[in-house]
Amino acid sequence: MGAPPAVTEPLSDIVASVLANPGLHAKAAIGTLLAEGGGFSTDWVGGPGDDGAVLDAGGSSVVACGEAVFPPFVVADPHGAGIAAVLTNVNDLAAMGALPLGIVDTVTGPEDVVRGVLAGMREACALYRVPLVGGHLTVHDGPPSVSAFGVGHAPVPLSVTRAEPGHSLVVAAALDGRARTDFPFFPAFRERGERCAGDVRLLAELAADGTCVAAKDISMAGLVGSLAMLLECAGLGVTVDLDAVPTPAGVPLTWWLNCFPSFGFLLSVPPGREARCVDAFAARGIPAAVAGTFDDSGLLAVRAGGETLPVLHLDEVRITGIPRPPHLG
Repeated sequence: MGAPPAVTEPLSDIVASVLANPGLHAKAAIGTLLAEGGGFSTDWVGGPGDDGAVLDAGGSSVVACGEAVFPPFVVADPHGAGIAAVLTNVNDLAAMGALPLGIVDTVTGPEDVVRGVLAGMREACALYRVPLVGGHLTVHDGPPSVSAFGVGHAPVPLSVTRAEPGHSLVVAAALDGRARTDFPFFPAFRERGERCAGDVRLLAELAADGTCVAAKDISMAGLVGSLAMLLECAGLGVTVDLDAVPTPAGVPLTWWLNCFPSFGFLLSVPPGREARCVDAFAARGIPAAVAGTFDDSGLLAVRAGGETLPVLHLDEVRITGIPRPPHLG
């Protein structure tokens, strides 16, 4: 797959860009709002806390999830927003080790916007081989909004509660795309084409044989912000080797670490399973690499060219504020 490009930007600039990412701070209200609501499960498996909620369906595990699309993006690119509504849910299901079963949508706005959104959803559903099974549609002259919800079957669910010190951090990302210039998105789904459906189903295979026990998709919080959410549950720490992180050629790390790739995942891999994990992605033409080892420090740091800098300490910075499960302290 080739080695990642050498890090050429000052590490201090990279850290500053990560800390300034709005997506890193956007989740902080979750814990507060849930506490105010009262009675809402926050067990990290039943949800919220992971990328989806795991529910028992007669002895089989089903995952449910949902995503709202960034409103300015809906206005600027309705078709792209429709694609995003589907792929974000499919990625969330994948991060839970689930195979996608269906998507439900909620779309409101002017007729031309709605048409564009629905066309994007149909395109994405075809790419990922997941049916759009219904939802809610309102045509009106007000501001548009787009949300979608996914359901999937998880034979062996993945959960951040299963990440442990000593596990390896594996970063996998599809790099055969192109950075958008208007929003921090890196779409690779058109380049991946019909491979998309198999790409997102790979994590369920890795979960089934124990190669991966926890995962997060890289979202609007970027690679480091999404990683902080994975670590937060158990107060884990890791130093990310930026020289190892798969990175598109010609894309600065200050942008790449803060963007939302259409396929990008962070995986917790038990010792001895790293080669199997990396090789499984490589077989699909997706770069993946071991980029660190989890520890119990609670410190998230980055390293490049022999230099290491701290980013944040999870005992001092609240990412979501969701309480840790009792058994994880």
